[in-house]
Amino acid sequence: MNVVIVGSGIAGLTAALHAHEAGHRVRIVTKGALGDGSTGFAQGGVAGVYGPRDSAQRHAIDTVNAGAGLSDAAAVDVLVHEGSTRIAELIARGVAFDRSPDGELMLGREAAHSHARIVHAGGDATGAAISQALVAAVRRTTIEVVEQAFLVDLLVRGGAVHGIRMLIDGQASDAEADAVILATGGAGHLYSHTTNPVGTTGDGIAAALRAGAAVADMEFVQFHPTILASEPAFLVSEAVRGEGATLIDDEGRRFAFDSHPDGELAPRDVVSRAIARQAARQGSPVRLDATMLGGDRLASRFPTIDRVTRERGYDWSREPIPVTPAAHYLMGGIATDLDGRTSLARLFAVGETARTGVHGANRLASNSLLEGAVFGARVAAALDSPSLRYEFASPQSVSSDTDPHRNEDASRFTRAALQQLMWEQVGLLRTDDGLGHALGIVRTWRAAASEPVTVAEHEDANLLLLAETTASAALTRTVSVGAHHIETSELERV
Repeated sequence: MNVVIVGSGIAGLTAALHAHEAGHRVRIVTKGALGDGSTGFAQGGVAGVYGPRDSAQRHAIDTVNAGAGLSDAAAVDVLVHEGSTRIAELIARGVAFDRSPDGELMLGREAAHSHARIVHAGGDATGAAISQALVAAVRRTTIEVVEQAFLVDLLVRGGAVHGIRMLIDGQASDAEADAVILATGGAGHLYSHTTNPVGTTGDGIAAALRAGAAVADMEFVQFHPTILASEPAFLVSEAVRGEGATLIDDEGRRFAFDSHPDGELAPRDVVSRAIARQAARQGSPVRLDATMLGGDRLASRFPTIDRVTRERGYDWSREPIPVTPAAHYLMGGIATDLDGRTSLARLFAVGETARTGVHGANRLASNSLLEGAVFGARVAAALDSPSLRYEFASPQSVSSDTDPHRNEDASRFTRAALQQLMWEQVGLLRTDDGLGHALGIVRTWRAAASEPVTVAEHEDANLLLLAETTASAALTRTVSVGAHHIETSELERV
Protein backbone atom coordinates (compact mmCIF):
# COMPACT_ATOMS: atom_id res chain seq x y z
CA MET A 1 0.00 0.00 0.00
CA ASN A 2 1.17 3.51 -0.84
CA VAL A 3 0.97 5.68 2.30
CA VAL A 4 1.68 9.41 2.62
CA ILE A 5 2.36 10.71 6.13
CA VAL A 6 2.31 14.47 6.60
CA GLY A 7 4.41 15.58 9.58
CA SER A 8 7.55 14.28 11.26
CA GLY A 9 7.11 14.57 15.02
CA ILE A 10 6.82 11.56 17.31
CA ALA A 11 3.36 10.64 15.97
CA GLY A 12 4.27 10.83 12.29
CA LEU A 13 7.66 9.14 12.65
CA THR A 14 6.25 6.34 14.79
CA ALA A 15 3.47 5.73 12.25
CA ALA A 16 6.00 5.79 9.41
CA LEU A 17 8.32 3.26 11.04
CA HIS A 18 5.49 0.87 11.92
CA ALA A 19 3.92 1.19 8.46
CA HIS A 20 7.28 0.53 6.81
CA GLU A 21 7.91 -2.48 9.02
CA ALA A 22 4.47 -3.81 8.02
CA GLY A 23 5.51 -3.73 4.36
CA HIS A 24 3.80 -0.54 3.19
CA ARG A 25 5.44 1.96 0.82
CA VAL A 26 5.82 5.06 2.96
CA ARG A 27 6.49 8.66 2.01
CA ILE A 28 6.94 11.30 4.73
CA VAL A 29 6.08 14.85 3.70
CA THR A 30 7.24 17.51 6.13
CA LYS A 31 6.90 21.28 6.18
CA GLY A 32 10.46 21.88 7.30
CA ALA A 33 13.34 19.49 7.82
CA LEU A 34 12.75 15.94 9.02
CA GLY A 35 12.14 16.08 12.77
CA ASP A 36 11.19 19.74 12.88
CA GLY A 37 8.13 20.55 14.94
CA SER A 38 6.98 20.52 18.54
CA THR A 39 8.34 17.11 19.59
CA GLY A 40 11.93 18.34 19.74
CA PHE A 41 10.94 21.14 22.11
CA ALA A 42 9.24 18.90 24.68
CA GLN A 43 11.05 19.08 28.01
CA GLY A 44 9.19 17.15 30.67
CA GLY A 45 9.12 13.56 29.47
CA VAL A 46 6.83 10.63 28.76
CA ALA A 47 4.31 9.35 31.29
CA GLY A 48 4.34 5.62 31.97
CA VAL A 49 3.56 3.10 34.70
CA TYR A 50 6.48 1.70 36.70
CA GLY A 51 6.82 -0.03 40.03
CA PRO A 52 4.36 -1.75 42.37
CA ARG A 53 2.96 1.48 43.87
CA ASP A 54 1.70 2.77 40.53
CA SER A 55 -0.78 1.23 38.10
CA ALA A 56 -2.47 1.82 34.76
CA GLN A 57 -5.68 2.45 36.68
CA ARG A 58 -4.07 5.26 38.66
CA HIS A 59 -2.64 6.79 35.48
CA ALA A 60 -6.10 6.59 33.93
CA ILE A 61 -7.71 8.28 36.93
CA ASP A 62 -5.16 11.09 36.79
CA THR A 63 -5.75 11.53 33.05
CA VAL A 64 -9.52 11.73 33.46
CA ASN A 65 -9.32 14.07 36.44
CA ALA A 66 -6.99 16.43 34.59
CA GLY A 67 -9.36 16.27 31.61
CA ALA A 68 -12.21 17.53 33.82
CA GLY A 69 -14.06 14.24 33.40
CA LEU A 70 -14.48 14.60 29.63
CA SER A 71 -11.81 12.14 28.52
CA ASP A 72 -13.00 9.19 26.45
CA ALA A 73 -12.67 6.13 28.68
CA ALA A 74 -11.75 3.73 25.87
CA ALA A 75 -9.04 6.07 24.55
CA VAL A 76 -7.58 6.52 28.03
CA ASP A 77 -7.57 2.76 28.55
CA VAL A 78 -5.57 2.31 25.34
CA LEU A 79 -3.13 5.05 26.32
CA VAL A 80 -2.28 3.80 29.80
CA HIS A 81 -2.16 0.09 28.96
CA GLU A 82 -0.08 0.37 25.78
CA GLY A 83 2.16 3.16 27.02
CA SER A 84 4.86 1.06 28.66
CA THR A 85 5.25 -1.03 25.51
CA ARG A 86 5.79 2.08 23.42
CA ILE A 87 8.30 3.52 25.89
CA ALA A 88 10.21 0.25 25.72
CA GLU A 89 10.10 0.56 21.94
CA LEU A 90 11.57 4.06 22.11
CA ILE A 91 14.41 2.69 24.24
CA ALA A 92 14.99 -0.06 21.67
CA ARG A 93 15.13 2.59 18.92
CA GLY A 94 17.91 4.38 20.77
CA VAL A 95 16.30 6.87 23.16
CA ALA A 96 18.60 7.07 26.19
CA PHE A 97 16.25 7.93 29.04
CA ASP A 98 17.95 9.08 32.23
CA ARG A 99 18.84 6.33 34.66
CA SER A 100 20.06 6.13 38.24
CA PRO A 101 23.55 4.77 39.05
CA ASP A 102 22.03 1.30 39.51
CA GLY A 103 20.51 1.40 36.02
CA GLU A 104 16.90 2.06 36.96
CA LEU A 105 14.88 4.58 34.97
CA MET A 106 14.69 7.91 36.80
CA LEU A 107 11.08 8.99 37.28
CA GLY A 108 9.86 12.55 37.70
CA ARG A 109 6.51 13.87 38.88
CA GLU A 110 4.48 16.61 37.25
CA ALA A 111 1.26 18.46 38.01
CA ALA A 112 -1.92 16.40 38.48
CA HIS A 113 0.02 13.09 38.58
CA SER A 114 -0.50 11.07 41.73
CA HIS A 115 2.85 9.27 41.29
CA ALA A 116 6.33 9.89 39.92
CA ARG A 117 5.99 8.22 36.51
CA ILE A 118 7.65 10.55 33.99
CA VAL A 119 10.68 9.17 32.16
CA HIS A 120 12.99 11.86 30.80
CA ALA A 121 16.18 12.20 28.78
CA GLY A 122 19.00 14.69 29.07
CA GLY A 123 17.29 16.09 32.16
CA ASP A 124 14.91 18.38 30.30
CA ALA A 125 15.67 17.47 26.66
CA THR A 126 13.35 14.48 26.27
CA GLY A 127 11.68 15.59 23.07
CA ALA A 128 14.98 16.30 21.37
CA ALA A 129 16.32 12.86 22.34
CA ILE A 130 13.19 11.14 20.99
CA SER A 131 13.18 13.14 17.77
CA GLN A 132 16.85 12.46 17.08
CA ALA A 133 16.44 8.71 17.66
CA LEU A 134 13.35 8.40 15.47
CA VAL A 135 14.83 10.51 12.68
CA ALA A 136 17.93 8.31 12.73
CA ALA A 137 15.71 5.21 12.60
CA VAL A 138 13.86 6.56 9.57
CA ARG A 139 17.13 7.47 7.83
CA ARG A 140 18.22 3.84 8.17
CA THR A 141 15.20 2.67 6.13
CA THR A 142 14.03 3.09 2.54
CA ILE A 143 11.23 5.43 3.62
CA GLU A 144 11.03 8.34 1.17
CA VAL A 145 11.30 11.77 2.80
CA VAL A 146 10.11 14.99 1.15
CA GLU A 147 11.29 18.03 3.11
CA GLN A 148 10.33 21.71 2.78
CA ALA A 149 6.94 20.67 1.38
CA PHE A 150 3.82 22.55 2.46
CA LEU A 151 0.47 20.74 2.65
CA VAL A 152 -2.07 22.73 0.63
CA ASP A 153 -5.06 20.39 0.52
CA LEU A 154 -6.25 16.82 0.45
CA LEU A 155 -7.17 15.18 -2.85
CA VAL A 156 -10.71 13.85 -2.49
CA ARG A 157 -12.60 11.74 -5.04
CA GLY A 158 -15.83 9.91 -4.47
CA GLY A 159 -15.90 10.76 -0.76
CA ALA A 160 -12.46 9.29 -0.12
CA VAL A 161 -8.99 10.79 0.19
CA HIS A 162 -6.58 9.80 -2.56
CA GLY A 163 -3.53 11.91 -1.78
CA ILE A 164 -2.36 15.42 -1.07
CA ARG A 165 -1.52 18.63 -2.89
CA MET A 166 1.62 20.39 -1.69
CA LEU A 167 3.79 23.37 -2.49
CA ILE A 168 7.49 22.73 -3.11
CA ASP A 169 9.63 25.71 -4.02
CA GLY A 170 6.46 27.62 -4.86
CA GLN A 171 5.22 24.99 -7.28
CA ALA A 172 2.13 22.81 -6.78
CA SER A 173 2.74 19.08 -6.73
CA ASP A 174 0.31 16.22 -6.17
CA ALA A 175 1.12 12.98 -4.37
CA GLU A 176 -1.35 10.13 -4.89
CA ALA A 177 -1.79 7.64 -2.06
CA ASP A 178 -3.94 4.74 -0.92
CA ALA A 179 -4.04 6.33 2.53
CA VAL A 180 -3.02 9.65 4.05
CA ILE A 181 -1.99 10.10 7.69
CA LEU A 182 -2.05 13.66 9.03
CA ALA A 183 0.41 14.25 11.87
CA THR A 184 0.91 17.99 11.46
CA GLY A 185 0.65 19.08 15.11
CA GLY A 186 -1.48 21.82 16.59
CA ALA A 187 -2.16 25.50 15.95
CA GLY A 188 -0.30 27.43 18.64
CA HIS A 189 0.32 30.36 16.29
CA LEU A 190 -3.33 31.28 16.52
CA TYR A 191 -2.10 33.22 19.56
CA SER A 192 0.36 36.05 20.11
CA HIS A 193 2.06 34.12 22.93
CA THR A 194 2.82 30.44 22.36
CA THR A 195 5.39 27.78 23.17
CA ASN A 196 4.97 26.26 19.70
CA PRO A 197 7.73 26.57 17.09
CA VAL A 198 7.26 28.78 14.03
CA GLY A 199 5.10 27.05 11.45
CA THR A 200 2.60 25.51 13.85
CA THR A 201 -0.37 26.89 11.94
CA GLY A 202 -2.85 24.01 11.99
CA ASP A 203 -2.31 23.09 8.35
CA GLY A 204 -3.50 19.48 8.63
CA ILE A 205 -6.63 20.30 10.60
CA ALA A 206 -7.52 23.10 8.18
CA ALA A 207 -7.03 20.84 5.15
CA ALA A 208 -9.23 18.19 6.76
CA LEU A 209 -11.94 20.77 7.49
CA ARG A 210 -11.96 21.96 3.88
CA ALA A 211 -12.24 18.34 2.75
CA GLY A 212 -15.27 17.81 5.00
CA ALA A 213 -13.77 15.82 7.85
CA ALA A 214 -15.33 16.12 11.29
CA VAL A 215 -13.48 18.00 14.03
CA ALA A 216 -14.28 18.24 17.72
CA ASP A 217 -13.30 20.01 20.96
CA MET A 218 -11.56 22.90 19.19
CA GLU A 219 -12.48 25.19 22.09
CA PHE A 220 -10.11 23.27 24.39
CA VAL A 221 -6.76 25.05 24.03
CA GLN A 222 -4.23 24.42 26.77
CA PHE A 223 -2.11 27.26 28.08
CA HIS A 224 1.09 26.17 29.77
CA PRO A 225 1.39 27.97 33.12
CA THR A 226 5.10 28.74 33.24
CA ILE A 227 6.73 30.46 30.29
CA LEU A 228 9.72 32.66 31.05
CA ALA A 229 8.36 36.20 30.92
CA SER A 230 10.82 37.44 28.30
CA GLU A 231 10.86 37.13 24.53
CA PRO A 232 11.12 34.85 22.70
CA ALA A 233 8.80 32.47 24.54
CA PHE A 234 10.64 29.76 26.47
CA LEU A 235 8.88 27.02 28.39
CA VAL A 236 9.91 26.22 31.95
CA SER A 237 8.93 22.59 32.40
CA GLU A 238 6.18 21.45 34.73
CA ALA A 239 8.75 19.05 36.10
CA VAL A 240 10.42 21.99 37.88
CA ARG A 241 7.31 22.35 40.04
CA GLY A 242 7.20 18.59 40.35
CA GLU A 243 10.66 18.75 41.93
CA GLY A 244 9.44 21.28 44.50
CA ALA A 245 9.54 24.77 42.95
CA THR A 246 6.75 27.13 44.02
CA LEU A 247 4.75 30.00 42.51
CA ILE A 248 4.82 33.24 44.49
CA ASP A 249 3.27 36.70 44.20
CA ASP A 250 5.11 39.99 44.63
CA GLU A 251 4.93 39.56 48.40
CA GLY A 252 6.39 36.05 48.33
CA ARG A 253 3.07 34.30 49.05
CA ARG A 254 2.18 30.96 47.42
CA PHE A 255 -1.07 32.12 45.83
CA ALA A 256 -1.87 28.96 43.83
CA PHE A 257 -3.48 27.36 46.89
CA ASP A 258 -6.20 30.02 46.69
CA SER A 259 -7.47 28.27 43.55
CA HIS A 260 -6.86 24.58 44.27
CA PRO A 261 -5.79 22.41 47.24
CA ASP A 262 -2.93 21.00 45.15
CA GLY A 263 -1.46 24.46 44.65
CA GLU A 264 1.30 24.47 42.05
CA LEU A 265 0.57 20.84 41.18
CA ALA A 266 -3.08 21.40 40.24
CA PRO A 267 -4.14 20.74 36.62
CA ARG A 268 -2.62 23.11 34.07
CA ASP A 269 -5.82 25.02 33.32
CA VAL A 270 -6.30 25.85 37.01
CA VAL A 271 -2.71 26.95 37.53
CA SER A 272 -2.66 29.04 34.34
CA ARG A 273 -5.80 30.94 35.33
CA ALA A 274 -4.48 31.48 38.85
CA ILE A 275 -1.27 32.96 37.42
CA ALA A 276 -3.15 35.19 34.96
CA ARG A 277 -5.45 36.57 37.64
CA GLN A 278 -2.65 37.16 40.15
CA ALA A 279 -0.52 38.92 37.53
CA ALA A 280 -3.49 41.16 36.69
CA ARG A 281 -4.02 42.01 40.36
CA GLN A 282 -0.42 43.00 41.01
CA GLY A 283 0.32 44.45 37.58
CA SER A 284 3.46 42.36 37.07
CA PRO A 285 4.38 38.73 36.35
CA VAL A 286 4.28 36.17 39.13
CA ARG A 287 7.50 34.33 39.93
CA LEU A 288 8.64 30.74 39.99
CA ASP A 289 10.87 30.07 42.99
CA ALA A 290 13.24 27.13 42.47
CA THR A 291 16.00 28.43 44.74
CA MET A 292 15.40 25.68 47.30
CA LEU A 293 16.62 23.09 44.75
CA GLY A 294 20.13 24.57 44.64
CA GLY A 295 22.37 25.42 41.71
CA ASP A 296 23.93 21.97 41.26
CA ARG A 297 20.62 20.14 41.15
CA LEU A 298 19.04 22.68 38.80
CA ALA A 299 21.98 22.47 36.43
CA SER A 300 22.02 18.65 36.37
CA ARG A 301 18.25 18.00 36.27
CA PHE A 302 17.30 20.92 34.01
CA PRO A 303 20.39 21.79 31.96
CA THR A 304 18.48 23.41 29.09
CA ILE A 305 16.37 25.62 31.34
CA ASP A 306 19.41 26.46 33.44
CA ARG A 307 21.36 27.57 30.38
CA VAL A 308 18.57 29.65 28.83
CA THR A 309 17.58 31.42 32.06
CA ARG A 310 21.20 32.38 32.66
CA GLU A 311 21.57 33.58 29.07
CA ARG A 312 18.64 35.89 29.70
CA GLY A 313 20.16 37.34 32.84
CA TYR A 314 18.52 35.26 35.56
CA ASP A 315 20.28 33.15 38.17
CA TRP A 316 17.33 30.95 39.15
CA SER A 317 19.41 29.22 41.80
CA ARG A 318 19.48 32.52 43.71
CA GLU A 319 16.33 34.40 42.67
CA PRO A 320 12.77 33.53 41.57
CA ILE A 321 12.19 34.01 37.84
CA PRO A 322 9.17 35.76 36.21
CA VAL A 323 6.73 33.45 34.43
CA THR A 324 3.49 33.80 32.47
CA PRO A 325 1.10 31.43 30.63
CA ALA A 326 1.21 30.88 26.85
CA ALA A 327 -0.75 28.81 24.33
CA HIS A 328 0.73 25.32 24.37
CA TYR A 329 -1.44 22.44 23.17
CA LEU A 330 -4.69 21.78 21.31
CA MET A 331 -6.83 19.08 22.91
CA GLY A 332 -9.28 19.15 19.99
CA GLY A 333 -8.62 18.38 16.35
CA ILE A 334 -9.70 15.96 13.66
CA ALA A 335 -12.10 13.47 15.21
CA THR A 336 -10.74 9.91 15.09
CA ASP A 337 -11.49 6.49 16.44
CA LEU A 338 -8.95 4.52 18.47
CA ASP A 339 -7.06 3.57 15.30
CA GLY A 340 -6.80 7.05 13.83
CA ARG A 341 -9.62 6.70 11.28
CA THR A 342 -11.44 9.93 10.47
CA SER A 343 -14.88 10.59 9.02
CA LEU A 344 -13.31 10.60 5.52
CA ALA A 345 -12.38 7.25 4.02
CA ARG A 346 -8.63 6.70 3.60
CA LEU A 347 -7.77 9.65 5.85
CA PHE A 348 -6.12 9.07 9.24
CA ALA A 349 -4.94 11.54 11.87
CA VAL A 350 -2.62 11.11 14.85
CA GLY A 351 -0.93 13.13 17.58
CA GLU A 352 -1.93 16.69 18.38
CA THR A 353 -3.66 16.92 14.99
CA ALA A 354 -6.15 14.28 16.10
CA ARG A 355 -8.89 14.36 18.67
CA THR A 356 -9.03 10.85 20.12
CA GLY A 357 -10.80 12.11 23.23
CA VAL A 358 -7.96 10.95 25.49
CA HIS A 359 -7.23 14.46 26.81
CA GLY A 360 -10.79 15.57 27.47
CA ALA A 361 -10.93 19.26 28.35
CA ASN A 362 -7.32 19.54 29.58
CA ARG A 363 -4.27 17.39 28.82
CA LEU A 364 -2.40 15.72 31.67
CA ALA A 365 1.29 16.67 31.62
CA SER A 366 3.57 14.32 29.63
CA ASN A 367 0.68 12.47 28.01
CA SER A 368 1.32 14.14 24.63
CA LEU A 369 4.50 12.31 23.65
CA LEU A 370 2.90 9.14 24.98
CA GLU A 371 -0.16 9.69 22.79
CA GLY A 372 2.01 10.14 19.70
CA ALA A 373 3.87 6.91 20.34
CA VAL A 374 0.80 4.83 21.26
CA PHE A 375 -1.58 5.99 18.56
CA GLY A 376 1.17 6.31 15.94
CA ALA A 377 1.63 2.55 16.21
CA ARG A 378 -2.11 1.91 16.18
CA VAL A 379 -2.79 4.00 13.08
CA ALA A 380 -0.13 2.09 11.16
CA ALA A 381 -1.73 -1.20 12.17
CA ALA A 382 -5.10 0.03 10.85
CA LEU A 383 -3.82 0.75 7.33
CA ASP A 384 -4.95 -2.64 6.07
CA SER A 385 -8.52 -1.30 6.10
CA PRO A 386 -8.15 2.32 4.92
CA SER A 387 -11.57 2.43 3.26
CA LEU A 388 -13.31 2.15 6.61
CA ARG A 389 -14.12 5.51 8.15
CA TYR A 390 -15.07 6.75 11.60
CA GLU A 391 -18.80 7.48 11.86
CA PHE A 392 -18.52 10.60 13.96
CA ALA A 393 -21.40 13.05 14.36
CA SER A 394 -19.93 16.30 15.64
CA PRO A 395 -22.20 18.29 17.97
CA GLN A 396 -20.47 21.45 16.77
CA SER A 397 -20.97 23.01 13.37
CA VAL A 398 -19.17 25.99 11.96
CA SER A 399 -21.07 27.90 9.32
CA SER A 400 -19.66 30.67 7.17
CA ASP A 401 -23.14 31.62 5.95
CA THR A 402 -24.85 34.85 6.90
CA ASP A 403 -25.11 35.14 10.68
CA PRO A 404 -25.20 37.84 13.37
CA HIS A 405 -21.50 37.48 14.14
CA ARG A 406 -20.15 39.77 11.45
CA ASN A 407 -18.18 42.93 12.07
CA GLU A 408 -17.95 45.23 9.08
CA ASP A 409 -15.85 47.65 11.16
CA ALA A 410 -13.00 45.16 11.51
CA SER A 411 -9.53 46.53 10.93
CA ARG A 412 -7.38 45.27 8.08
CA PHE A 413 -6.25 41.67 8.52
CA THR A 414 -2.72 40.87 9.56
CA ARG A 415 -1.53 37.70 11.22
CA ALA A 416 -0.39 39.71 14.24
CA ALA A 417 -3.85 41.30 14.55
CA LEU A 418 -5.49 37.85 14.44
CA GLN A 419 -3.11 36.47 17.06
CA GLN A 420 -3.72 39.40 19.40
CA LEU A 421 -7.50 39.11 18.92
CA MET A 422 -7.40 35.40 19.76
CA TRP A 423 -5.15 36.02 22.78
CA GLU A 424 -7.46 38.67 24.20
CA GLN A 425 -10.88 37.19 23.37
CA VAL A 426 -10.49 33.44 22.74
CA GLY A 427 -7.65 32.76 25.13
CA LEU A 428 -7.20 31.75 28.72
CA LEU A 429 -10.08 33.85 30.11
CA ARG A 430 -13.13 34.24 27.86
CA THR A 431 -16.48 36.05 27.85
CA ASP A 432 -19.53 35.51 25.67
CA ASP A 433 -19.32 39.07 24.35
CA GLY A 434 -15.62 38.71 23.61
CA LEU A 435 -16.11 35.43 21.77
CA GLY A 436 -18.91 36.90 19.67
CA HIS A 437 -16.81 39.95 18.89
CA ALA A 438 -13.85 37.81 17.84
CA LEU A 439 -15.99 35.55 15.69
CA GLY A 440 -17.47 38.54 13.90
CA ILE A 441 -14.09 40.01 13.09
CA VAL A 442 -12.63 36.68 11.95
CA ARG A 443 -15.57 36.02 9.65
CA THR A 444 -15.26 39.49 8.18
CA TRP A 445 -11.56 38.89 7.54
CA ARG A 446 -12.28 35.51 5.94
CA ALA A 447 -14.95 36.94 3.67
CA ALA A 448 -12.52 39.60 2.42
CA ALA A 449 -9.54 37.28 1.97
CA SER A 450 -8.18 36.61 -1.50
CA GLU A 451 -7.17 33.20 -2.80
CA PRO A 452 -3.86 32.20 -1.17
CA VAL A 453 -0.80 31.66 -3.34
CA THR A 454 2.32 31.69 -1.17
CA VAL A 455 3.02 29.48 1.84
CA ALA A 456 2.52 32.44 4.18
CA GLU A 457 -0.86 33.20 2.57
CA HIS A 458 -1.92 29.57 2.89
CA GLU A 459 -0.89 29.62 6.56
CA ASP A 460 -2.94 32.78 7.11
CA ALA A 461 -5.96 31.13 5.48
CA ASN A 462 -5.53 28.09 7.73
CA LEU A 463 -5.25 30.24 10.85
CA LEU A 464 -8.37 32.21 9.92
CA LEU A 465 -10.35 29.00 9.37
CA LEU A 466 -9.20 27.54 12.69
CA ALA A 467 -9.81 30.82 14.51
CA GLU A 468 -13.39 30.76 13.27
CA THR A 469 -13.75 27.11 14.22
CA THR A 470 -12.31 27.69 17.71
CA ALA A 471 -14.37 30.79 18.50
CA SER A 472 -17.54 29.16 17.20
CA ALA A 473 -16.95 26.02 19.26
CA ALA A 474 -16.26 28.14 22.34
CA LEU A 475 -19.55 29.98 21.89
CA THR A 476 -21.36 26.68 21.45
CA ARG A 477 -20.06 25.30 24.75
CA THR A 478 -21.81 27.57 27.23
CA VAL A 479 -20.50 25.92 30.42
CA SER A 480 -16.97 26.40 31.72
CA VAL A 481 -15.01 23.17 31.84
CA GLY A 482 -11.29 22.45 31.81
CA ALA A 483 -9.35 24.77 29.51
CA HIS A 484 -12.56 26.45 28.30
CA HIS A 485 -13.40 29.08 30.91
CA ILE A 486 -16.13 31.69 30.57
CA GLU A 487 -15.80 34.65 32.96
CA THR A 488 -19.26 35.58 34.28
CA SER A 489 -18.53 38.63 36.42
CA GLU A 490 -16.23 41.62 36.68
CA LEU A 491 -14.87 40.17 39.94
CA GLU A 492 -13.69 37.04 38.13
CA ARG A 493 -11.75 39.13 35.64
CA VAL A 494 -9.62 40.84 38.25
